[in-house]
Amino acid sequence: MTICGIEIKGSEAIFALATQGADGLEHLAIATKKIALDDDEDAASVKAFAAALAAFVKANAITRIAIKKRSKKGEFAGGPTTFKIEGILQLLDDCEVQLLSPQTLNAQFKKHAFDLPASLNKYQHEAFKAACAALLKK
Repeated sequence: MTICGIEIKGSEAIFALATQGADGLEHLAIATKKIALDDDEDAASVKAFAAALAAFVKANAITRIAIKKRSKKGEFAGGPTTFKIEGILQLLDDCEVQLLSPQTLNAQFKKHAFDLPASLNKYQHEAFKAACAALLKK
């Protein structure tokens, strides 16, 4: 089973695909590593972003998404654009979306001690952790 982990940062959705292989957790390299929402106040930009996400999900045959949840209030609260992106992701057809807290991601990372592959860019680490945590949490 393949899961797409997503971290939403600013106006970007950052992706990392993970699967449970015979040797444990594996990273699946993909060409698209992130998609940005250009102008969250322009309806055409939001629709274009939603279409790009839907095309990405369809092209990579993704049926499960794990999103690193952002805080709704406090010092590390997510901005309004991040919540708009999350809503668009939750509306994708034929895709199960799961929100995982940063505490859950770190607990799964410590408990299972999986490696972060060299094929990942540093900015994809949290997205990969989200995908792996969802796989291990089944």
